Amino acid sequence: METITNNVCKFVASLDERKHRRREGAFKAEGTKCVLDTIGHFSLRHLFATAEWLESHPDIASRQESVRASRADLRKMSSLTTPADVIAVYDIPTRQFDPRAAVSNLVLALDTIQDPGNLGTIIRVADWYGITTIICSRETADCYAPKVIQATMGSISRVSLHYGDLPAMIREMGSANIYGTFLDGDDIDSVQLSSSGIIVIGNEGNGISDQVASTVTRRLTIPSFPPDRPTGESLNAAIATAITISKFRSSR
Repeated sequence: METITNNVCKFVASLDERKHRRREGAFKAEGTKCVLDTIGHFSLRHLFATAEWLESHPDIASRQESVRASRADLRKMSSLTTPADVIAVYDIPTRQFDPRAAVSNLVLALDTIQDPGNLGTIIRVADWYGITTIICSRETADCYAPKVIQATMGSISRVSLHYGDLPAMIREMGSANIYGTFLDGDDIDSVQLSSSGIIVIGNEGNGISDQVASTVTRRLTIPSFPPDRPTGESLNAAIATAITISKFRSSR
């Protein structure tokens, strides 16, 4: 049995931080469901699991990357309050962004989504509705953060995220249909929606920035009901994303 050193534990624990993930080119997935949903989709660098877990998953246990770990070691590596029985370490994939090909479908553009739970849920929603490309501002949360990976429930395996200068990326895609969600936009139920284009989702507190808003060709809003009833200031970003994409898909 391979020995798990303190340095190995420190390496896996360090993947909680973005700078270490980028430096090492690696991220981690924790828990049985998360690992089983991702193990066939990313290059596996290491897998640490209890003896009981490995006995229950013999095809994974037979892989050379699999190492038996004590619960004490898993606790040192984990980002969870209650450590899981298995932790996988994957290589961060290199994915090429083809702007012209991506815009033939619906694409999400995230303008500084900062909450990891929101980002993970948005990725999961995108996967549910067949959106496979998300473009993000550099300030958007890292999609390989442990909390994001957990929240995607495996959808990170099927959705590609690309980070960069968001206004420039939107313009590079050359779409005539660029929709943005605003409090003062047109009622989404009254607008003819396209089956392709870009849907921009803004920051949780500040909405869509002026630079990104300048690229939008159609401003949309999700109306509250009934219209004259006092209600919350706005919807959660992930909930707004789910409602908006649902409207696009139902209009097909």
